[in-house]
This record gives sequence, C-alpha cells and structure tokens, in this order.
Amino acid sequence: MQIRQMQIANDSVQDRLVLRVSTQADEEYRVWLTRRFLREMWPHLASLIGSQPAPVAGTTPPAAPPNFEQPFAEANATYPLGSTPLLTSEVKCDTLSDGTFSLTFREGRERSFQLGLNADLLQALCAMLRAGAENAQWNLALDYAPAAVPTPAAGSGPHSRLH
Repeated sequence: MQIRQMQIANDSVQDRLVLRVSTQADEEYRVWLTRRFLREMWPHLASLIGSQPAPVAGTTPPAAPPNFEQPFAEANATYPLGSTPLLTSEVKCDTLSDGTFSLTFREGRERSFQLGLNADLLQALCAMLRAGAENAQWNLALDYAPAAVPTPAAGSGPHSRLH
C-alpha cells in the first residue's frame, strides 16, 4: 500500500479520534481510536521511535516537516473495509527487517488494517496523534521518551501487541 495522505480528526460527539489513510489507489481506510486505547498504545509507538538508530551527521538530508494544513482529499475514494471506521481493540506493532514499521489495527476478530510506515511517516503519525489528543482535550502525557513496554516472549521477534 502506498500512502498518499494521513489524517487524524477529533469527533467530539463520539469522543474518539479517527485515523484516515488514503492510498495512491484511491482507497481510504478509517480507524477509530479511543482515549483509553491511545493512552495504552502510545508507549509502544514511543518505543518504536526510540528504537530508530541515530542518523549520522551529513549522510541523510533532513526530512521536510509534515504539512498539516492540506485538506484531506476525498474525491473518488473506495472503502475496502467499509465507510464505518474500524473500532480498534488491538494493535500489533512490528519493526521489520528493512527498518520500517508495521501497525496492524484489529477490531475484535472481525476487520483489521495493516499500516506500513517508514521512520518519517511514523514520526508524522505520532505528531498527528499528539495534536489530535490535544485538540480533543484528553490531557494525555504523550511523550517521546520510551516508557516501560512489556517485552515479547523469547523468540517471538521484535514486536509488541496491545489488547
């Protein structure tokens, strides 16, 4: 999946954030995130960010800051999971062998959505989640310092799962 655009929006009536992801193939995926779920998921995201190797000075050009001002493009979108957002009850966070990240959002045993991110997109997603939580006035401490995250069982690989 090639991501064209991501958005986090606050739905004050539902008291949830909605993650919207559009792809180059004109598909849109929608995922609800509750305050409790974001609070529980954040240490896992911070751990992923903290696991990135520090860039060597002069080897990588600085990434352009994400543009949060561009409106979300909605024209001609199809909804592979339906137009009703997936209500996340579980997320699996993986660091892949190529240094990218995979977040798999699950709704019980029904629908799921896998989001592949490079380091820049992970940083952008975290920045949007922080801004969304602030806009929702959820008063969450969403710091980038990795908190204590339960370690996976021996031999299970570099991932964590949150239920």
